[in-house]
Amino acid sequence: MANINHKKGTIAILTGGGDVPGLNPAIRAITLRAIQEGYQVLGLRHGWAGLLELIPDPQADNSDKYIVLTEEIVNKSGRTGGTFLHTSRTNPSKVPLEFVPEHLQDKFKHKENDMTSIILKNLGYLGVDYLIPIGGDDTLTYAVRLYQEGVKVIAIPKTMDNDVPGTDYCIGFSTCITRTINMTNTLRTSAGSHERILVVEIFGRYAGFTAMLPTMAGAANRCVIPEYKFNIEKLTELLLEDRFRNPSRYSVVLVSEGATFDGMEDMVFQSHERDMYGHAKLGGIGVAISEKIKTISPQFNNGKKINTISQQLGYLVRGGDPDAIDSIVPMAYGNLALDLIMKGIHGRLVVLRNGRYDNAPIDVVVGSRKVVDIRKYYNTDRLRPHYKSFEFQPLFIMTGGAF
Repeated sequence: MANINHKKGTIAILTGGGDVPGLNPAIRAITLRAIQEGYQVLGLRHGWAGLLELIPDPQADNSDKYIVLTEEIVNKSGRTGGTFLHTSRTNPSKVPLEFVPEHLQDKFKHKENDMTSIILKNLGYLGVDYLIPIGGDDTLTYAVRLYQEGVKVIAIPKTMDNDVPGTDYCIGFSTCITRTINMTNTLRTSAGSHERILVVEIFGRYAGFTAMLPTMAGAANRCVIPEYKFNIEKLTELLLEDRFRNPSRYSVVLVSEGATFDGMEDMVFQSHERDMYGHAKLGGIGVAISEKIKTISPQFNNGKKINTISQQLGYLVRGGDPDAIDSIVPMAYGNLALDLIMKGIHGRLVVLRNGRYDNAPIDVVVGSRKVVDIRKYYNTDRLRPHYKSFEFQPLFIMTGGAF
């Protein structure tokens, strides 16, 4: 057994997948409340990788695998961006042979290995009573697996794409939207100075919320999203119309990284190397669209070509400190998790629904895919957000729904 001094029980926290602003505030909130309630808190490093690589031996150096959290530790980082526990895209149910830890290579020799037995063993070694994973649908899908294996799990949704089912809001989304609006507006000065069309590529593999909300807020004239394969000639025509109506002779389109147009068979990838969840790294659709617009533009501009500016915001929207919402919601989510633990409840996902904090069965994460309802919110003729009324809509409009 690990040399850990138990109190009321032990709660372990981990962060998995991409970093977002708001993770450290969530870790801080959980830790402060848990200590107050008499629990010891462990921070598991590097997401699921820390648990996978931990050596259950008192003589082993596991200092890089977990840390006992204190008020002093979490207060130092609790208001900052990123995750001081670090993260990874490790999927313990599908570990490639080359990523099997050295001390386990004699037991796991397949090309792809389900190492859930090791995760369960190491949770037992650490004496973990409750596990709180903070992550997106990939991280939380594995959390569902652990819950099915008997682990007491309370999950917290996190992702800039805001596409975890069961909740209107995921940590990181507001900061992403805020940064997208601010940076797109900053780029307008160059677009206007050169009278060009500005093409801004942003995150959004399967869901277009990160493109829809800034466009609705006025940051762009048009947006293209993963949920709808658009016509590039139509987009070009619309952007030329927008440019002509603008006294400064420029227009703006936001492009989700997972967007595709007619004639494309797949998304645009930076490389075809895939992570353990089967995802290849996206990136480059903005450049492709930008070049197509430039080529097609003479058709809608009396034979004259219009130049473009292509900018990928990438990690700029996920780095740095959280905004107000991503400071408040993580604090609330952390305390909601502790509320459930204090009641002896587990197997839940803490959520925001219809403007109220709540919780849902954790398996809602694997029950469906959360994407933009294009019938209700996206005008496929005009390639921009569409809405009839804001009355009774959630804070971020099209991010709600029946779960």
